[in-house]
Amino acid sequence: MARVLEHGLRRTVGVPGLFATAYGNVGSSIYYALGLVAAHALGLTPLVFICAGGLFALTAKTYAEGASMFPEAGGSSSFARHAFNEVASFFAGWALTLDYIITIAISAFFVPHYLGAFWPALRHNPGDIIGGLVVIALLAALNIRGLKESARLNVFLAGADLVTQVLLVILGAVLIFNPHVLISQVHLGTAPSWREVVFALSISMVAYTGIETVSNMAEEAREPDTDVPRTVNYVLIAVLGIFAGISIISIVALPVTEHAGHFSTQLGTKYENDPVLGIVSSLPLGHGLTVALRYYVGVLAATILVIATNAGMIGVSRLSWSLASHRQLPAVFARVHPRHHTPWFTIVVFSVLAGLLLIPGQTDFLGNLYSFGAMLSFTTAHIAVIALRYKQPDHRRPYRMPWNVRFRGGMLPVSAVLGALGTFAAWTSVVALHVEARTVGVAWMIAGMAGYFIYRRHIGVDPRVECRIAPRPQPRDFSELAYRSALVPIFGTDVSGEAMRAAAKLAGDGATVDAVYVIEVPPQLSLESGMAEEERRGRAILDVARLRGREQKLKVRTGMIRTRNAGAALVEEARSRGSEVVYLDTVHAPSAERALGPTARDLLRERPWRSVIETGSSETTPRRPAPGERDGRQVVGTGRGSR
Repeated sequence: MARVLEHGLRRTVGVPGLFATAYGNVGSSIYYALGLVAAHALGLTPLVFICAGGLFALTAKTYAEGASMFPEAGGSSSFARHAFNEVASFFAGWALTLDYIITIAISAFFVPHYLGAFWPALRHNPGDIIGGLVVIALLAALNIRGLKESARLNVFLAGADLVTQVLLVILGAVLIFNPHVLISQVHLGTAPSWREVVFALSISMVAYTGIETVSNMAEEAREPDTDVPRTVNYVLIAVLGIFAGISIISIVALPVTEHAGHFSTQLGTKYENDPVLGIVSSLPLGHGLTVALRYYVGVLAATILVIATNAGMIGVSRLSWSLASHRQLPAVFARVHPRHHTPWFTIVVFSVLAGLLLIPGQTDFLGNLYSFGAMLSFTTAHIAVIALRYKQPDHRRPYRMPWNVRFRGGMLPVSAVLGALGTFAAWTSVVALHVEARTVGVAWMIAGMAGYFIYRRHIGVDPRVECRIAPRPQPRDFSELAYRSALVPIFGTDVSGEAMRAAAKLAGDGATVDAVYVIEVPPQLSLESGMAEEERRGRAILDVARLRGREQKLKVRTGMIRTRNAGAALVEEARSRGSEVVYLDTVHAPSAERALGPTARDLLRERPWRSVIETGSSETTPRRPAPGERDGRQVVGTGRGSR
């Protein structure tokens, strides 16, 4: 009889899902970054975005190489761990934690501003602060209960957002674009002053932060070797094109004006907190169409920003879990809710911090602080990937960034060097020009690093050495069986042998039954971490399944899968095993899977096999149903290629 096969992670996210998630995080920043930058850059706003976009392109290439080498959550923190040691890893991770907190705060703060298209009271204090706090509180509560992301919804919203932004660029180009207006409002040294240009450049990278998302999602990609680099390139093209187009149209729609020797644009004054609504309001579309478009953009922007807020909450949950599992944060940050299996402590702590940062209601403060953490993380990522070229020159690199020159016995990536210099210069300017970055940002890093060394000393572990709380068990050896036919998914505490006997009867004598225990991992946790209690329970149940198989003289193989999408994972499992029959007993499944739940629908829709869905009390020996038969207890699908 075959021994246990632990499949571990199930990679179910393709390029569309990766792109939607990444673009939703990076692209959502246009809804607040445009006003922040225009307030200082004035007529040079498009040029500032283009310059920052070049730095983003260099950074994106670095993340593509690093994430393809190490397809795991953590981003720059993970790269630094492999390139240097745990101290560098925590430094990058702590800076990234600040980014996620600011993502939660700034995205939530702008949600009520765009809903102000319906309720004007939400566009100013205290309505915007109260609204932002409500968004954070609701999402925190939902995440503690185990809010699931919908990949299809993300793809749809990302597509709708991209189409809307392209439409605005086209409408602006057709209705109002005038090159003379674009050029004539720039007065170098005066409007804007050189100091304001540098100031704007230092905060403009807030528009391009979010590329960490691709790295964090790499562990869930179907083919990380190719999917991650392709996604990075697609996001790069889309973001650079949209940001350049939107910024050009915006400064034509709301040009720089002079009042008593003071230059300003309504992008940075009246519409600083909802700049895209300002663009819509300035298009000559007629009153009715303008109002309708304002409502549409308001709803879409608010929805995208809510998703970005939730992504920040999930991101900081995964990151803090990773840091805690490597003993870089106290173990309490890896504690999960006893019922919902989500990192409730982490969600509460960082949501409270985000709420505190939101209360002053100062968008400049949030944007500057965001740039502080992002530039530190990006600089660390560049340096780590450069170091890996020399420390691990033979490591498999499915994607290698361009512009490489031989230097001191290795291939030096020039793009990463330029990116490191650029992001470090941007960080330096943020610290030099923004008081809040010097105070809050530096204090955050000093407190974090001090706490790290104290914690490591307290537990008696060298700060430089990797140390994990509980390493995941390695897969046991597996001897492949010649004949595979029936797949039986097991959820929860199902220890019944009825489903296996039923599947064997359906498949015929001498069939092999694949009993697969399914662990659905909440999105707040990394796929590779946590759920230890569920794994122990799963192994115990699989032991019972093997015992029942011996009693019934069945060939039983067992496996365990960890996934966020049980249906997609089981479809992939059935295909890889060549299953002729899938027997799903929903009696013991979670309540959401009773009757024809999401998993059952996925199996019935995608099947090249016969599917039997058990929806009621089982019988001792079910008869073989006719194709398509439905008797109130079972639902049978025949599908393409069924026999």
